[in-house]
Amino acid sequence: MSNKYNAVTDQIVERLVEIVGEKYVLYGDAEKLEPFSHDEVAESQYAHMPDCVVRPESTEQIAAIMSLANDERIPVTPRGAGSGLSGGAVPVHGGIVLLCDRMNRILEIDRENLTVTVQPGLVTNEINDALSQYGLFYAGYPMSLETCYVGGNVAENAGGGKAVKYGVTGRYVLGLELVTPTGEIVRLGGKLVKDVTGYNLLQLMVGSEGTLGVFTEITLKLMPLPKSSVDLLVLFRTAKEAISAVPTIMTAGGIIPTAIEFMDQSSVRASCEYLNESIPYQDAGAMLLITVDGAHEQQVEREYESIGELCLENGAIEVYVADNYTTSERIWKVRRNIAEAFKVVSPHQSLEDVVVPIAAIPDMVDGLGEISGRHEVQIPCYGHAGDGNLHATPVMNPAWTLDEWHEKLPRIMEDMYKLTHSLGGMISGEHGIGHKRKKYMNFVVPEASLEMMRAVKRALDPNNILNPGKIVDVNDAS
Repeated sequence: MSNKYNAVTDQIVERLVEIVGEKYVLYGDAEKLEPFSHDEVAESQYAHMPDCVVRPESTEQIAAIMSLANDERIPVTPRGAGSGLSGGAVPVHGGIVLLCDRMNRILEIDRENLTVTVQPGLVTNEINDALSQYGLFYAGYPMSLETCYVGGNVAENAGGGKAVKYGVTGRYVLGLELVTPTGEIVRLGGKLVKDVTGYNLLQLMVGSEGTLGVFTEITLKLMPLPKSSVDLLVLFRTAKEAISAVPTIMTAGGIIPTAIEFMDQSSVRASCEYLNESIPYQDAGAMLLITVDGAHEQQVEREYESIGELCLENGAIEVYVADNYTTSERIWKVRRNIAEAFKVVSPHQSLEDVVVPIAAIPDMVDGLGEISGRHEVQIPCYGHAGDGNLHATPVMNPAWTLDEWHEKLPRIMEDMYKLTHSLGGMISGEHGIGHKRKKYMNFVVPEASLEMMRAVKRALDPNNILNPGKIVDVNDAS
């Protein structure tokens, strides 16, 4: 398998224009191409310019583009909203960026079969906006639901705050139409709840980070919309008390909350200052944000009261109840804006999303504290504590030069990932590997498993043109 790619020439651009129209091919303008050289990863070393950007509007156009690219040995990088945090949408070998923003429609709402079929460029939040009138909702819930695209969610198998109760994106993907790296149009699954007809190729594609196929239609499972929802903001004196309460809530209470989010004091402070918010975080070393929802208001009330009492028994100093949209949105906004707030504190940071078994969360937080002290670097910690997924974020020490930061960060990351692996965890719960974390894969994945991944990639993408350089290298040259 050769990775000697060809550049996009004027002649190739002419053929792309024939496929999608001149208006939808961007070429030869570095300033306009630059936004497509990176995702939300800020570090410039992960960026790479594309040769061109193409914006198809149909499955057939994508098939024609992929067939052309495969024949001409030109790399293609699928891209949604560009909100990823792994470099997954970065064209590391140049070539064509395949932007799916024009394919943004809801194709069908099937109330009888409880499914919705959408195109990959639809903003995720628009699904539930359209479904609310029918008393239905799509339970896949990435934290960036107001900006990210559904196609990107499926490509990353995105999770989020509600994964404790509802699971991640892959639980809801029933069917896919996709274009292969060689240009064939394939349909996998459909509207069936159960299907064991051969290998589970559908779920192989979910989480494949745009390396095995380009999604063109996605069929998602729907659920009845909960009639009642309440959020609890629970204050603890220390991060250890807060995080130690999580396994207890999950086991002793006999209740599965919709979400349990953890925020240490530095995370809450940064977000509150960023939002000019006045949540009383000064006396708390950490907070839990817990959501309970259900079909009946009385049931939800019993459950949140039980969880609140359990928190107080396990060291909580205060439990605030948010039982209306305005108050709930106020505290969730603090959680959703932590990452943006830390970009203001320092643009030089590494937003990670390690994941460990729920019972190992206290040990993980303790270990991160030890790593923070040893390397003299702040590592604020927040995330989806109910499913063990923590956003531990090394932030550059202000006393360091940028060169020192780039020299020291790899050692910090290695220590974090070794700690994660020692506790039975993995290096990414929802952001993906992309090319940002690729070099750390052998820390946590056995060589035999890596070779299985390479074998799948070689079989489906024989010329290694679709999003090359992501997840694993298929040979020594990539």
